[in-house]
Amino acid sequence: MIYLILSIICSVTVGVMLKLAKRYQINITQAITWNYLFAICLSLMCFKPDLGSINIGNISPIYWALGILLPSIFVFLAFAVRNAGLARTDIAQRLSLFISLSAAYFLFKENFDRYKEVGIVFGFTAIIFTMYRKSDRTSSKRSWLYLLLVFLGFGAVDVLFKMVSQITEIPYTTSLFIIYGIAFLLSFVYLMYLVATKKNKLQLINFFCGCILGIFNFGNILFYLRAHREMAENPSTVFAAMNIGVIIAGTLIGVFIFREKLSKWNYLGLVLALVAIILITLSKIYAV
Repeated sequence: MIYLILSIICSVTVGVMLKLAKRYQINITQAITWNYLFAICLSLMCFKPDLGSINIGNISPIYWALGILLPSIFVFLAFAVRNAGLARTDIAQRLSLFISLSAAYFLFKENFDRYKEVGIVFGFTAIIFTMYRKSDRTSSKRSWLYLLLVFLGFGAVDVLFKMVSQITEIPYTTSLFIIYGIAFLLSFVYLMYLVATKKNKLQLINFFCGCILGIFNFGNILFYLRAHREMAENPSTVFAAMNIGVIIAGTLIGVFIFREKLSKWNYLGLVLALVAIILITLSKIYAV
């Protein structure tokens, strides 16, 4: 479980940094692009991947899919937050757990025991209660489309990383390097397009912020993959605990760091989330 906990910490840290970006006028597109460049450097320093073994022929379509989705999901998030509001976007992101758990059952053929089934029900309920906010009437008519893209995008990323963890022909550390390389290349092309057409200026502060972001983004994905390998027979445990854990940690940070106010439904959601994690954890010990 240690890898899962580390992944949750890194994930929440990335979210906090993105939340602070607007306050300090950080260009998200530039920071995200340099984040992938720094992740590539970390991969080279920490894992020393065998670059000679990498060629177009043995790069799985899963790598290409993730390389496209990882930077694209930030674009989906930006449009969703702008048009549907932060609260509804967060709900859509966390409800992508439905896709992950459906894949665990139908695609990865995992057997669900009673503890896990009940825990998942508590988890879904916790997500709804914890992320509940009053509706925002300023959302655009196209907001449902952006929310749908966030929902599908995050669900697909979770499932694809589980599939990457099952690839044995290429070490998962080399897989990470390939995915980061594709993501950086596509992000850089998009950034240069913005510089050429929108006259956006490249700023050094965005590069430094991207480097810091890259450390935690790198750790998030690395530990997430290791968690899937450590609990290869229980992908739903990783899917559920990751999403619920991020909700709990993110909510606590919101209350104590950003002084956000919670309703009674939000506190009920936190309690249900804790119960869900306990039940899902017990499912690894007992079979009912």
